Amino acid sequence: MKVRTALVGAIVAGVAVTQAGVAAAAPARGGHTPTRTAMEAAVRDGVPGVTATAVDRHGTWSATTGVGDLRTGAPRSAADRYRVGSITKTFVSTVLLQLEAEKRLSLDDTVDTWLPGVVHGNGNDGTRITVRQLLNHTSGIFNYTTDEDFVAAHFAKDGFFRHRYDTLTPQQLVAVAMAHEPDFAPGTSWNYSNTNYVLAGMVIEKVTGRSYASEIRDRIIKPLRLHATSLPGTRATVPGPHSRAYSKLADTTTGPTYDVTSLNPSMASSAGEMISDSADLDRFYSALLRGRLLPPRQLKEMKSTVAVDGAPNGGYGLGLLEETLSCGVRIWGHDGGIHGSTSVAVTTADGRHSLALNFDGDWTGNPEAVVEAEFCGTPPTARRAAPGVFGARR
Repeated sequence: MKVRTALVGAIVAGVAVTQAGVAAAAPARGGHTPTRTAMEAAVRDGVPGVTATAVDRHGTWSATTGVGDLRTGAPRSAADRYRVGSITKTFVSTVLLQLEAEKRLSLDDTVDTWLPGVVHGNGNDGTRITVRQLLNHTSGIFNYTTDEDFVAAHFAKDGFFRHRYDTLTPQQLVAVAMAHEPDFAPGTSWNYSNTNYVLAGMVIEKVTGRSYASEIRDRIIKPLRLHATSLPGTRATVPGPHSRAYSKLADTTTGPTYDVTSLNPSMASSAGEMISDSADLDRFYSALLRGRLLPPRQLKEMKSTVAVDGAPNGGYGLGLLEETLSCGVRIWGHDGGIHGSTSVAVTTADGRHSLALNFDGDWTGNPEAVVEAEFCGTPPTARRAAPGVFGARR
């Protein structure tokens, strides 16, 4: 789920840099200096604060810059928990691929096989769309978070403050999409749609008889000991240590900044409700790419990508983004945005070099520059000519 608006603007004039959990070898080696520089550049661009944690062969390195609370000036923390938005999608896809490995469903099953009659009307036809097409965004189903009325009610200032604590069911979210014609015939193109993953969560529940949240907890969170990771459901607060989350609640980089930390994440459902921290996200993506969560055949399926419009250096698999950076390093992961929070979590193909980061604002900053800096060692001014995949989508 991505709710980010335009780029540029400024909130914080000064930059305060802190470090936590830095591996002993890191300062002498200086390998993360470009990453810190890119984080500081994001704060100069107007992001209130940034937190990031990287894991590589030298150990774990964490750094923060800027503030986590504009009212008190408290800095961000490496232990901050934050809403991860669409990073949730990789967890959902992993569960469905585990169910395929257990022969409890096929990715080539139609949506109607599991959710009869749910995808219908205005040219929508669940008998022609497969589970695989939900996971790689080739279904053609309209993205409910771009519906004008939904945007006005949940992302614009007046609507957000009226509806921030409303509970929305997955059926209601899908109904918003079904009021629109499909973007294209199934399998003929690609378009990012949060509706796909709301439906994917519903499929998990139909197959298992349990909520998708319960399946994620038992299959991923508990085995990997992701202690900072949770699926809040309708809970409006962020548990544990966390910074505030800020938004303009408008398609602008100027004007008032609002604290949007508290909200009912049911509006995101299985497309983007999760909360985590950088260390947990590094552990998850490293475990996934190293084959700890999926058998080889299912991991290969997850990594089979389709082209992403406007991003010639990347592709989208089954809930997993792939990108070749300017220096030739290939990374896998996902980005995510929800009110006041912009996140990226990526790892190399062997799962041995990972980075997870979060901006506590949703209207400015370039997370792609931080990724490039970490894996390529390039300063934020040395950006690729072609757009990257991570942090580029709404």
